[in-house]
Amino acid sequence: MKREHLEHIIRASGRIINEKEFYVIGSQSILGQYPNAPEGLLVSNEADIICKLDPEKSDQIEGAIGELSHFHDTHGYYAQGAGFETAKLPEGWENRCFAIKNENTDDNTAYCLELHDTCISKFIAARPKDHDYIKECIRTNLVKKDILIERLHMTEISDTQYEVIEMKINSYYPE
Repeated sequence: MKREHLEHIIRASGRIINEKEFYVIGSQSILGQYPNAPEGLLVSNEADIICKLDPEKSDQIEGAIGELSHFHDTHGYYAQGAGFETAKLPEGWENRCFAIKNENTDDNTAYCLELHDTCISKFIAARPKDHDYIKECIRTNLVKKDILIERLHMTEISDTQYEVIEMKINSYYPE
C-alpha cells in the first residue's frame, strides 16, 4: 500500500460514515510518519482504521470497503475496521501520532501511530508477520532499541510479557 492508497481509504471512510477524524493503526500507519517508507514495509494491502469519535462505526467502514468488497476488488487494497482493543499501545501514544490531512483525504484527518508505538504493539501481538515487520523496521534503521525499550515500559502488560519482549528486542539488535 502506498500513501495515496491510504489517503483514498481515509477519504472513502469519511464519506461512508460521515466522520472527519480517524486513527490508523497497524503496519500501514507508517505512512503518516514516513510517506515514502521502504517497500519492504508496505507489503500489506489493508489499513486498520478506527473512527476517532465513535469506534463502533469502524465496522461500517469495513462492511463497505473491507476485504473482498467491490472497493477491494477494484483497487487491490482495503480498510479493516478496528477498535481500540485491537492494539495494545504505550501510554501517550495519541500524542505521538502523525496526522494525514489534505485534499486527497477530503480534509479528513487520520492520526497514524508513531513507528516505535506500532512496533511495541506488534511485539505484543507476536504473530510471525509482526516479527517480520519489526525486523524490517530495524534493518532499515527506522526504530531505535532504546526507544523500543522505553515504550515497552510505558505499556500495561504482565511482568512476564515485559521480560519476554525485552529479550526479543535485545536479540534483534546484535551488539
